[in-house]
Amino acid sequence: LREPRKIVHVPVVYPEVARQARLEGRVLLEATIDERGVITDLRVLRSQPLLDGAAIAAVRQWRYTPTLLNGVPVRVLLTITVNFTLAGG
Repeated sequence: LREPRKIVHVPVVYPEVARQARLEGRVLLEATIDERGVITDLRVLRSQPLLDGAAIAAVRQWRYTPTLLNGVPVRVLLTITVNFTLAGG
């Protein structure tokens, strides 16, 4: 089994309303990655309501190397954690 490796990363944009509220946290997502390395399904496992949309918007654009099982590309589930922290404390 060769695990997927992220090859396209789109940065997460911190929502302005969350920044103004000084909200930090983490959003936990479960992604289905197809045989081409494209995220086809995405669901929130642990939510931060003001941050979920930004996490989903960025992660949907990420791309991965195909996961290979005995040399054949297969669909896999991957858990992704997106951390939101404000710089400068």
